[in-house]
Amino acid sequence: MLMGVITGAHGVRGAVRVKSFTADPAAIAGYGPLEDERGERHVTLALAGTVRGMLIARIDGVDDRNAAERLKGTRLYLPRAALPPPGAEEYYHADLIGLAADLTDGTPLGRVRAVHDFGAGDSIEVEKPDGATVLVPFTEAAVPVVDIAGGRLVIDPPAGLFDNPAQREALSQAGASGSSGNRESPHGASKVKP
Repeated sequence: MLMGVITGAHGVRGAVRVKSFTADPAAIAGYGPLEDERGERHVTLALAGTVRGMLIARIDGVDDRNAAERLKGTRLYLPRAALPPPGAEEYYHADLIGLAADLTDGTPLGRVRAVHDFGAGDSIEVEKPDGATVLVPFTEAAVPVVDIAGGRLVIDPPAGLFDNPAQREALSQAGASGSSGNRESPHGASKVKP
């Protein structure tokens, strides 16, 4: 599970800036050793503060700016088993990605491709069978059913989201052709948000 990324050096003594993808950004340091994408390097973050929304951390063995700069872009992962189960009405983004997305009337819309947080709350990006995507606010009103075990979620689109009659017709035809397909395995980020 992707927990964060090292965005660069901070100062000259080896500190790094870290963008955390956890619901509480500082929680990234509490999970123990994190690993890079290949699982070759393990790091434990010792938080030293924050600057402009980024965590400042120290890593053992990284003692100067050059060593810290070499870590820039390193994605930090954690095995899924190390994470606590999400609470009621909370979901790991990785569990949402790949779910089938249906409208309330049963019409298949597509699959969840990504979960985004652009600052005003989470949105799910749904890829339709034709490859086009649509962003849907990830709220209880717009996504009233999330069935992780069943591999699907239900979307009740806000007024105006699908005002294009051609889009609605294409969805109806896709549903008639059985394009909902096989369930895919979840993957992706690790943020917990309702």
